[in-house]
Amino acid sequence: MSTFKLPDLGEGLAEAEILLWHVKPGDQVQVDQPMVSVETAKAVVEVPVPFSGRVTALHGVVGDIIATGARLIDLEPSTTTRGVPINGVDLRASTAARGAPINGIDFEPGTADTPPIEAKNLDAGTVVGTMPTPSEEDLLEPVVIGRARGANGSRPRAVPVARALANRLGLALDDMVGSGPDGVLTLADVIAHAGMNGASAAARPAAPAGTGVTPPSLPTPPGAASEPLRGARRAMAHSMSMSRDQVAGSTVCDDADIHAWDRRGDYVLRLIRAMIRACAVEPALNAWYDAAHNSRVLLRHIDLAIAVDTPSGLIVPVLRDIGNRTPEDLRAAIAAHKDAAHRRSMTPDDLRDFTLMLSNFGTLAGRYGIPLVVPPAVAILGAGKVRQDAVVVADAVVAHRRMPLSLSFDHRCITGGEACRFLAAVIADLEEPD
Repeated sequence: MSTFKLPDLGEGLAEAEILLWHVKPGDQVQVDQPMVSVETAKAVVEVPVPFSGRVTALHGVVGDIIATGARLIDLEPSTTTRGVPINGVDLRASTAARGAPINGIDFEPGTADTPPIEAKNLDAGTVVGTMPTPSEEDLLEPVVIGRARGANGSRPRAVPVARALANRLGLALDDMVGSGPDGVLTLADVIAHAGMNGASAAARPAAPAGTGVTPPSLPTPPGAASEPLRGARRAMAHSMSMSRDQVAGSTVCDDADIHAWDRRGDYVLRLIRAMIRACAVEPALNAWYDAAHNSRVLLRHIDLAIAVDTPSGLIVPVLRDIGNRTPEDLRAAIAAHKDAAHRRSMTPDDLRDFTLMLSNFGTLAGRYGIPLVVPPAVAILGAGKVRQDAVVVADAVVAHRRMPLSLSFDHRCITGGEACRFLAAVIADLEEPD
């Protein structure tokens, strides 16, 4: 029997919620057939069967939140596994192929002296677009000169996904005790240290930053029901907590006079055009901030994250390389992303690696706001509700349509001058006629 663990479905994602099992104990399954649908980082992902065999046990029920690297399913490999292609390699092609390990797995027929195939060798390469997950011993990162050292002068030993999660949560690896071989810090160690274990922790209020103390559970008033945050709302809670803990936020506000526009509507396209031009004027806001090394990465391409309000929560799909796309292409992409967000068919790739953010909250209500930057991005532009304002033109008071704007930025690496120049460039573009 082999245990398949939940693979990393994105970049450093710590957990996923089980939405639907497509198999049950006793089922005979084939490699790559749908196994389970999970939701993580606001996207629904279908995890396929890693190899042919018989399902012996499921580790979790619908609604459970499973940590990345935790046990997901037990499978008994079929005797025909050696006769099917593994990662594109047909093991029947030659005797040499059958005698060589593939991804660390020896597919020679077993003997009495052959140890059972370990699960860590089989829970790899099963999700399209992800890297195979080798054993934790193989994932240890080498010591890097110039980085923080542990108490004994050496860098804490940890698997990369554990190190990435700790960095994202602002946790010090020196404060943790590793449960892996030779004290290696695993993903489970970081999750346990952060108080993120399982569904029971999902409903627990987050500890105040820097206290390390878990607040007591809130009492449930009569007639009310406690509802753990799930799916998009859970992902939003994580993103906002990360913003609170990792960003030194500041916001500047102003208005763009759009009275010269002949046509109404297409506000998002005009905002996108204005942000593209503002990036050319002040490129510092199209960047990532690396807090671990106190450095920034100035980016040439603009991948814009646009917030979409859905009944399930806030979804933030990403428009790629907006500076090199036509208005027609962008309009079609925006419509497709909105439709996919409402149907919950976004993929993790549709939601990550944005370089700049836009919230058009004025389509609902609100004049000004304080949009929150989600790291590693450093800026987000919010557009409020367009309305008629009384303005002075040539010593006369007249009514003009104006768009209120709120630009939030990470003051650790963006100066007030850079933010104001960016906002001024956005306004200058928006005030041009259609």
